[in-house]
Amino acid sequence: MLLFVAAWFAISVGSVKVPLSVLWNPSSADAASANIIWKIRVPRVILAGLVGAALAMAGAAFQGLLKNPLADPYTLGVSSGASVGAVMTIFFGISTSSLGLYTLPIFSMLGAMAAMVLVLSFARLVDRSMKMETLILTGIIVSAFLSSVISLMIALTGDELRQILNWLMGSVSMRGWPYIKMIWPFLVIGGLMLWMNRKELNALLFGEERAHYLGVNVKRSKWMILVGGSILTGCAVAVSGTIGFVGLVVPHMTRLLFGADHRHLLPLSIINGATLLIVCDLVARTIIAPSELPIGVITSFIGAPVFAYIFFRQRRKGR
Repeated sequence: MLLFVAAWFAISVGSVKVPLSVLWNPSSADAASANIIWKIRVPRVILAGLVGAALAMAGAAFQGLLKNPLADPYTLGVSSGASVGAVMTIFFGISTSSLGLYTLPIFSMLGAMAAMVLVLSFARLVDRSMKMETLILTGIIVSAFLSSVISLMIALTGDELRQILNWLMGSVSMRGWPYIKMIWPFLVIGGLMLWMNRKELNALLFGEERAHYLGVNVKRSKWMILVGGSILTGCAVAVSGTIGFVGLVVPHMTRLLFGADHRHLLPLSIINGATLLIVCDLVARTIIAPSELPIGVITSFIGAPVFAYIFFRQRRKGR
C-alpha cells in the first residue's frame, strides 16, 4: 500500500501539473504531458524503486551474514568499491562492444566485490572473531582509501569532471528507460542468489558451526551471499551513484517490525527499500523546487541518526 501511494505521489507531483489519467489514456493529453509522464517521471520512479530495492536487499543479506546490525553496503565500503569501478570506467572511457550498455554496471560490480573481499580479509587479519567494531572500522578505512582513489581521478580528469561529480552525488534524475534496462538483469540475478540462500541466512544467525551441523555448506553459502550482495550494490551504484544508508535503515526497521526470518525479511526489504527511495527522491526534487537536491543528501539525513541510535544501543547492550 505504501509503495503504491509513494509511486502515485511521485508520478503526480512536480513542477508541471499533469493529470494521472495520462498513464492509462495517453491519447487524452497533449504530447508534452505524455512525454513528461512516460519519458521523465515514470522511468525516474521505477529506477528509484529498483535502486532502493537492490540496496535494501543487499543490506539485509550483509547484516544477516555478518550478524551485525550496522553492516550495509555503505558502511562496509562496498558502495565505495562500486564507485571506484564506475568512476574508472568513466575516467578511462572503457567501452567494449561485447558488453555494450552493461560495461558500467559490470565494472561497478567488480569494484564492489573487490572491496568486500578486502574488508573481510583485513578484518580477519586484525581480529579473527570479526567483531562489530572491527568490521565497521575496517569498512571506514577501506572507504577512506577508495575515496582518495576517486579524488585522485577527479583531480586528473578534464572533460569528464562534471559527469563524475554529478554521478557521485547520487541521483536518479534524467536517467530514463536505458538505465532501467541496465539495472534489472543484475537485480534479478543478485536477488535470486540471495533468495536461494534465505534458509542458509537463517541458519547462519546461530553461527557457522551450528549452521554446518544443520547441513549448510557454509563456505559456498557465504560466497554466494557476498557475490549476490555485491552484484546488487554494484548495479545500484552504476545507475544512481553513491546513495548511503538505505541498506542500513530499511532492513533494520523491517526486522524490528516483522522479525529476523529471511524468508520474510528479504522480500519485505525490497518493498520497503523501493518505497523509501521513491519518497526520498520526491522530497529531493520538491523541497527546494525548481532546483533539486542529490538524493544521497536526504538518505544521509535519515540514515546518520539511525546509525548512531543502533550503535549506541548495541554498545549499551554489550556493557
